[in-house]
Formats: sequence, C-alpha cells, structure tokens
Amino acid sequence: MKNIKLIYASLIAVFLFYGCDQGIDAITQVDPGADATAPQIKINYPTEGVKIKVLEVVTAIMIDFEVTDDIEIAKVEVMLDGNTIGTFNNFKDYRRFLKKDLVYDKLTDGAHELSVSATDLEGKTTVTAINFEKEPAYTPLFAGETFYMPFDGDYFDLVGLNQAEKVGTPGFAGEGLIGTNAYKGATDAYLAYPTDGLLGAEFTAAFWYKVDASPDRAGILVIGDDADDRFQGIRLFREGNATNQTIKANVGIGTGESWNDGGVLDVAAGEWVHIALSISATQSTIFFNGVAVRTAALSSPVDWTGCDEMVIGSGGPTFSYWDHKSDNSPMDELRLFNTALTETEIQDMINITNPYTGEFDGEMFYLPFDGDTKNKFTNAEATIVGAPSFAGESIRGADAYAGAVDSYLSFPTTGLTTAEFSATFWYKVNAAPDRGGILVMGPEDLERPEYPTVQNLRTNGFRFFREGNATNQTFKLNVGNGTADTWVDGGAAASLDPTSTGWVHMAFTIGNGKAIVYFDGEIVKEVDFTGVDWTGCDLLSIGSGAPRFSEWGHLSDSSFIDELRLYNKALTQEEVQNIRNADL
Repeated sequence: MKNIKLIYASLIAVFLFYGCDQGIDAITQVDPGADATAPQIKINYPTEGVKIKVLEVVTAIMIDFEVTDDIEIAKVEVMLDGNTIGTFNNFKDYRRFLKKDLVYDKLTDGAHELSVSATDLEGKTTVTAINFEKEPAYTPLFAGETFYMPFDGDYFDLVGLNQAEKVGTPGFAGEGLIGTNAYKGATDAYLAYPTDGLLGAEFTAAFWYKVDASPDRAGILVIGDDADDRFQGIRLFREGNATNQTIKANVGIGTGESWNDGGVLDVAAGEWVHIALSISATQSTIFFNGVAVRTAALSSPVDWTGCDEMVIGSGGPTFSYWDHKSDNSPMDELRLFNTALTETEIQDMINITNPYTGEFDGEMFYLPFDGDTKNKFTNAEATIVGAPSFAGESIRGADAYAGAVDSYLSFPTTGLTTAEFSATFWYKVNAAPDRGGILVMGPEDLERPEYPTVQNLRTNGFRFFREGNATNQTFKLNVGNGTADTWVDGGAAASLDPTSTGWVHMAFTIGNGKAIVYFDGEIVKEVDFTGVDWTGCDLLSIGSGAPRFSEWGHLSDSSFIDELRLYNKALTQEEVQNIRNADL
C-alpha cells in the first residue's frame, strides 16, 4: 500500500513538471526601476471651497482621499488646521492607498484647512491642501432677530436651535412662498415653543400668511400667561367670514389691555401676504406687505409676566375661549425680533428675503403706487418734488399716483437705459392743466447762443406727454437718436376725451426699428426709428415734463397713474395686451 502512495506522488510530480514545461510561466523577480516621482495625492472630500451646513454646532466629517506612488508609499499623514488627525504607515498595496472613511467628529463652525502629506521610501514628500468651511445652520440676517422658523419640512428654530413641540397633528402646506415648504394648520393642532430669550421691552413678529377662512376665526400667534385675563403677553388672531378676514392684535400691559383692530384680508385673492406685528413701549402696529394698516396706543409697555410659551397656529391654552382655536391657514418664514421694527425695516426685510424679480419678460422697474413710491426691484423710494398724492382708487392694488401742481417724482436711470425700451402704465386723464409731461428721460437743458432762452435738448432720450383742451387731449412721444429727434404723433387716434374717458392702459415701445404708442393694447401710432441715444439721460421724471422738458409748458400733470413698469426690450403687441389683461 505504501508503495502505491509513492507511485501516485511521483506521477503527480511528473505531471506538474510537464505542465510547467509546456507553457505555464514561472514566477520571476521584476526590477521595479528607479524611484522617479514623489507621491500623488487626490482629496475627494471635502473639496476646495465646499461649505458644510448642518444644524449641529459641532459635527462629524468623513474624509476621503487617495495616495499613489510609482514605487512604494512609506507614510501618510492627515492634518486639519495644523493638527494631526490621522497617520498611516502600513499599506496592503504599497503603491496605492485609498482612505474613504477617516472620521473627524469635532468639526466646528468656521474656515478650515485640510492637508494630506505623503512620503515615499526615498523620502520624497508631497503635501496637498484644500480649504473648506462649516457654516452655521443659520446666521441671523437682521439686527435684533431672535427666532427664525422657515418650516422647510420641520418645525426647527434656526437661531435657538430648538424644535417646536407638536400638539395634535399639524402639517405642511406642500408649498412655500420662500424655501421648500410652509406650516399648515389642522383642527385641534398647533406648535408650542418656549419663550426663553425671545421677550423684551420691544417685540416684533413677522411672517408670510395665506388666509384660509375655515374656521371663520382662529388664533395665529399667542404668547399668554393664562386664560383668566389678557393683561399679559400678546394675541394675534383673525375673525370674519368666507369673504373677508380681519387680522387683529391684543396686547397685555399688566394692569389692562390694548386692542389693535388691524386690517382686512381678501380671502378670495388666495395670495400670500406678509404680516408683521410690531410692539414698542408706546404702541402696537400691524403691517400688511410692509405697509402699516393700524396702530394702537399702549399706556404701558407689554407685560410678559408668566408668558413662558409661544403658540403658533392657534389660540392655544390661553386664548381659545372665544373660539380662536386652531388655524388651517398656511404660514411661512416666521421671524421674531427684540426690537419694534419700523415700516422701512419691514419693507427692507421683505425685499431682502423675497426680492421682486418681475412678472413679465424684460421687466426692470415696477412702481405700483400702493401707498408708497418705491421701485419694487430695488426698494428705492422716489425723490418727491412738491406735494403729489395718491388717488384713492386703483386698477390693481391699494392705490394710484395723483399728480399735483408743481409736483412730480424722479428716479436715477441707473440700469434703465437699455438698447431697447418699453413702458406700460394705466392712466386716467385730467385735462387741467391743458398740457402736461407724463414720463421723461432726457438730458439737461442746452444753452445755445442762437436762442434767447434755455432750450430743452431732444436729441437724446424720450418724452411722453399730452396737450389739448378740456374735451380732447392728444398723447405724443418724442425720441432722440443722438443727432435728431423723431415725433410719434398719433393725432386723433392717440386722443382721449377727458370728460368721458376712465382708466386707459398706455404703452410705448422703442426698438426693432420702430417707435410705437399703444392705447389698451391697440397701436395708435407707429413710426420708423433708428434707435434711442441715452447720452446725458440720468433722470426719470414721472408726472411732469420738469425738469428736462418744460419749455412748452409741459409741466406737472394732475392725472392719475397706476402700475408703471419699464422693460429692457421692445414689447410685442401681444405682450402689451397680455400685460394689460393681467391687471383686469
């Protein structure tokens, strides 16, 4: 038996030898060659300039890098901000080292430098460094901001870094005016949040709100002491019907209370409205879209005694006794402040967080005249000359411009002098005076010795104006191409009877080889024109020819103007008609 085993072993050896001899290569040593280059390093994460934003003040980061060498890696060292966080000198693959899971769990806010150093057997060293940042989850944008809850899928205050407590089953709207979502109330549901650090001698709450009239009354934001009286804290709430909802506030002053009857929201409009309640030591003010709608006096400052909880979306435990219970309305971008914000500060906040970008293609300037004279693109107020006022009526919105004797508005033309240009607005003509400037963008007056008086220079910019009598006013456009001026005079087609004409939508366009004037979307005059020259046109006048077009008495206009928009293109007739119809 033993002999048989030896025979088998001999046969196997023979076969193996034969196989090797028939084409299976033997293992041979290969000269690795000269060590020519230093190690190569690639940092996969974090990458240069990346900004890490998480809710935690201190967080962990997973570092991912790769080192290669032409011969053999001897040592790898990883440093963060000059401190070693990892050292490696034992490698399975001596030419390539992959590290995808180096964890550093003490990353704080601020700028950081990550460096990887690699050395080969001959001592050649490469260092690669990148810079990155860990940003706070949120840095307050405004002075005095103490609380910010964007409602983008959670109920987290990004200033205090605390989660609100849910009572019932509040939800989300599935849309947000800003961000990805908004709070959506539900029956018997609200959010509760501790007031530590939020209350002071002055206070402001601001948020976007889309009113839902069902139920017909509800609490919106309540910071109260108990349900026995209203002498402490605040109550912001709504009540009304399916058509109108009034936003009101009640403020406790320790020995009594103050009522602010607020303003009315149109339920059918279905629009997001910015609401703010500002409380100083002497008054409370409710704002809609940055405009004050009601102010109420306070005989003493607000008293916060015992007010340790804020309720969002309901009257809650301290203010539900008049059925001001849960609110089904969506709310977005809730901010609190330890100051009493002014109208200007609230408007600036709106403009910063939700800047106006235009409703129509090419729009670059918008003046709705809804209680102010601000260009919504920049939030810049017009320079007011004289004493213009508001009309008390409007095609769209809250109000319109009303001209007055020796009065007008002006803006600098920065950003408005484009190769093509259009203007649209609504206009209600007043024939007194019998002529007036409406819109002018022209250069300063030209003094020429051949003329006895100062002459308006019409070879640059444009002048849109009217002239006539008590029963007939003709509208004209004058445009300069740099060397001469062109008249777009529509005659009877571009005339209105002030005794019978109401609001008319007006537009003029300059570009594509034409200058065109429109009434209610229809062309009343079209003239070939080579192109406008804006040299010296640094001022836009609204409601007067002054100060750049006054030599023929085209001074202030007492007519009404509404929804003034300027565009960086020559609008088509279809676009003019669409803009007009959007306001109706």
